[in-house]
Amino acid sequence: MPAAQKPVVLVTGGRGLVGRAIQDEVAKLNASSPGGNAEWHFVHSGDADLRDGDATAALFDRVKPTHLVHLAARVGGLFANMQDNLGFFEDNLKLNSNVLRSAARVGVKNAVFCLSTCVFPAAAKLPITESDLHQGPPHFSNEGYAYSKRMMECEVRYYRKAYNLPNWVCVVPTNIYGPYDNFHLVNSHVIPALIRKCYEAKERGEGFVVLGTGKPLRQFIYSMDMARIILRLLFQPPQTGDVDPKASPAPDIISYICCGDENSEDGELSIADVAKSIARAMEFRGELKFDETKSDGIFRKTASNGRLRNEVLPSDFKFTPFDEGITETCDWFVENHEKARV
Repeated sequence: MPAAQKPVVLVTGGRGLVGRAIQDEVAKLNASSPGGNAEWHFVHSGDADLRDGDATAALFDRVKPTHLVHLAARVGGLFANMQDNLGFFEDNLKLNSNVLRSAARVGVKNAVFCLSTCVFPAAAKLPITESDLHQGPPHFSNEGYAYSKRMMECEVRYYRKAYNLPNWVCVVPTNIYGPYDNFHLVNSHVIPALIRKCYEAKERGEGFVVLGTGKPLRQFIYSMDMARIILRLLFQPPQTGDVDPKASPAPDIISYICCGDENSEDGELSIADVAKSIARAMEFRGELKFDETKSDGIFRKTASNGRLRNEVLPSDFKFTPFDEGITETCDWFVENHEKARV
């Protein structure tokens, strides 16, 4: 009997926050672990412009992956999205379609595609679940990016049905944080921006100023936990059986909302609690201030991770405690601030 084919895994966006976390988690695997004997390829924009169909096809022909993690995307901050919704929509549509087409052509059987919670309707009833995805328009501020991600979810479902690919699934992470993040003060997400502000306030002997009241609630997931979830979906996907091409046209639920920490089932914390955790990790002794003249934005947008817990995660899966993840992220930034993405 011939030996089983060695898995070949292609990770797009391999140098980003989650891509680097996957690299760290893969380094911990032994040969008997799921994915431990795989051949891994972490690629970035310098390896291929995925908006170009020929370049994407050439990448897949060269790597010949059996497994795929698709993290690559054109991303930007709030103002960049508002100023160029068309560009974000078009670039991500091209990129995602090229990846899906090439993956199906070369025979990728297991794949995880990364969405974002911005895909959900702005007026969705809380807690948000996977079935809410197409039940209304996303927030206008980044609708170009959000709709491109929605279209990828649709396209994944269509490929699943057309090619009988039950192990193609999507993940919908909430706010991911961790080492290797983008720590730009304007164009980054809330945790890396606050970490940099706290670091600079400590260096200058100034107050640590948080914009807004600190009362809004947000959900978080540590990048290493996100990596472990992706690896499980990639190598131990839920067993749903073949995809019936004659099934009801109603959309299948193929996505999993990802959030949580060990001390909170859904990973929801106030911005004030986040800032205090960062201040403790940084050993910041100055004044923590909240600039209440600045807008808080949406107060709450809670999403449920019930489907992930019930269908994917083993009963002994442990999320990283938030303070522990924050400490590891702050320590990484302090050690690497001169070369971190800022």
